[in-house]
Amino acid sequence: MEKSHTMREIEQQPSLWVKAVEQLAVEKENMELFLNAIEEKHGQTRVIFTGAGTSAFIGETIYPYVRRAIRERGWEIETISTTNLTLSPFSFLDKSIPTIMVSFARSGNSPESIAAVELAEKMINDFYEITITCNSEGALAKRKREKEEQLVLILPEEANDKGLAMTSSYSTMMLTALYLFSKNKDEFGQKVSEIAKAGEVVLSTCRNLIPELVKFPISKLVYLGSGVFEGLSRESALKFLELTSGNYPTMFDTTLGFRHGPKSILDQETMIVVYLSNHEYTRKYDLDMLKELYTEKGRGPLVAISGQEDQEVAKFSDYQINVPLPAEEDMLLAFPNVIFAQMLAYEKSLHSGLSPDNPSPTGVINRVVQGVQIYPFEEEK
Repeated sequence: MEKSHTMREIEQQPSLWVKAVEQLAVEKENMELFLNAIEEKHGQTRVIFTGAGTSAFIGETIYPYVRRAIRERGWEIETISTTNLTLSPFSFLDKSIPTIMVSFARSGNSPESIAAVELAEKMINDFYEITITCNSEGALAKRKREKEEQLVLILPEEANDKGLAMTSSYSTMMLTALYLFSKNKDEFGQKVSEIAKAGEVVLSTCRNLIPELVKFPISKLVYLGSGVFEGLSRESALKFLELTSGNYPTMFDTTLGFRHGPKSILDQETMIVVYLSNHEYTRKYDLDMLKELYTEKGRGPLVAISGQEDQEVAKFSDYQINVPLPAEEDMLLAFPNVIFAQMLAYEKSLHSGLSPDNPSPTGVINRVVQGVQIYPFEEEK
């Protein structure tokens, strides 16, 4: 039986990450020239990560890490979705503050993605755009501006997922942004081979574990994670919701935030997945929540995903996945971790009698969003 697009796109990620970094290395000098020129010209500069849906969650995932990585440039990063920018540009865009908008886009044709950059160009005096996209033929990639105002980074063709849900496009656009903003690009490039190896390990583990997990009669799914894993948890929850056609409500939160009301979702049909931080301080809170969840009587299966082999994690979880990156930043763990979420969503889709490539045959959701009308915007005088 021929594999679906979605399964191929999940499985190709480790090799695609390596290929993408090799391609990005060719553009390394252009990236540095572009960023350095903006830094030299302006003092305070605002960086906005933007996109819609999964593309927005790329920014939410990498924000805590990149914010620290570029602090010495004197830049501040925010993550604001294109949907919010389009709905309320006057709330988020400041005319007098030099702004770099980093757009993440699989197709580059979503109406809000185009509207967001057009509004920003119209409203901001010193506006720069970086487009990270999987589609060289998309409207965003084809925008024409002066060289010093625009940087377009196009991913390898394989990253332009054909399945409805974004999988390899999410992780490879995320990788591209990290490479772009990394201080030592050669060092980061070398780490990608380690990430890829860890990704292959997770793929292998998932092939054995997930067929068992999808047999549980669950009705809800919760992902918990802190720092970069909060954004990853949001993407993980969406992936399950999309690929199962909304049949299983999902939720995400931080390990501390979950106690403040959301924990009421728990019952015996609720599966919980906890992404544990490698950071010693954050991990203490993650472990506390894991232990608390383990002792809950009214819950479903508890899955722990950790970059470190840990006896406590093994003791206080029903299932665990050890990702072989024990000394690395959580940001790097996010890549193999997301493979678990994608595989779980894919297998549950099949188990539910759906087609993962098109889990919404009635068109409730589409690969490129439909039904959006963009209205003209005039600034208030």
